Amino acid sequence: MIAITPGDPAGIGPEIVAKAFRDAPDLLRGCFVAGDVAVMRRGAACTAGAGRVSLPVCQIMSPAEAWRAPPRCVPVLQVVPALMPDQLPAFSRVQSAAGAHAAATVRWAANATLRGDVAAMVTAPLHKAALAAAGETFPGHTELLQAEAAAFAGRPVSEMPVRMMLANPELRTVLVSIHVSLRQAIDAVTRTNVLQTLHITHAALSAVLRRAPRIAVAGLNPHAGEDGLFGSEERDAIAPAVADAQAAGLQVSGPYAPDTVFMRARQGEFDVVVAMYHDQGLIPVKYLGVEQGVNVTLGLPLVRTSPDHGTAFDIAGTGTADAASLVAAVQMARAMCA
Repeated sequence: MIAITPGDPAGIGPEIVAKAFRDAPDLLRGCFVAGDVAVMRRGAACTAGAGRVSLPVCQIMSPAEAWRAPPRCVPVLQVVPALMPDQLPAFSRVQSAAGAHAAATVRWAANATLRGDVAAMVTAPLHKAALAAAGETFPGHTELLQAEAAAFAGRPVSEMPVRMMLANPELRTVLVSIHVSLRQAIDAVTRTNVLQTLHITHAALSAVLRRAPRIAVAGLNPHAGEDGLFGSEERDAIAPAVADAQAAGLQVSGPYAPDTVFMRARQGEFDVVVAMYHDQGLIPVKYLGVEQGVNVTLGLPLVRTSPDHGTAFDIAGTGTADAASLVAAVQMARAMCA
């Protein structure tokens, strides 16, 4: 069983979740929504376009009941205080209530997955400003899940490092730093952080590929520093981390020029590229199309995937959102569980 959280109720999350159940009923069999019935009924109503009817939404009382839900019906486990239709957050607006609601569903799904009640969790998009308005100190899913997993294990967050991987059928990238400023991201390029990223990437992809992954490491600076002419991070931090990983038996090489390494990986030379910061790694994947992009959290004692896009407030409630990336996230979660 896979728990799917519907994300910020003011965004497209509930709609794309409903469309996933409509468009991929075989893949979604045994999955359920960990959320609110009224939120999902409104999301399902967005699927009623020309020649279509709104998807049925059924409330289940336990995750196991998801297996008995009929095809193209959205099974919802009420895991937060139930909302009345007139209490639903308005579409396309940053609202503290929406942020708190979304965070609560993620916490429930995280702990259900950590307990082993479900095999994995798939998360529809959160809105970072709504989280902040709700008083959450986490900038996104990754950090929130890290905190929940650490608390579940009774360990400090510092002892449970996580990384973000973005993947599509053509390219995988893993990030050394995630949601921080560019200035902070540069400071995070240390021998320790890069080496830790390499070990997390190796462990996660070895499980998925059933073999040691071929890991390429991108440089931080143009031309990977050009022997120190354009920066010293490659010489002082990245190359030593690569050497440490190689000494530990990992199939790692680099640092390579950032402007060509992603192309080489896409052509099949590498299984994954470790990028030094958020935009360096995510722009190449997203340029190839968000329709098949999947965000995967690495380093946690649970399987969590999500679509490669945000809440799309500009089209929320219009019925035009594309569920392809969410479907791909469910496919990825199933593959990782297997």
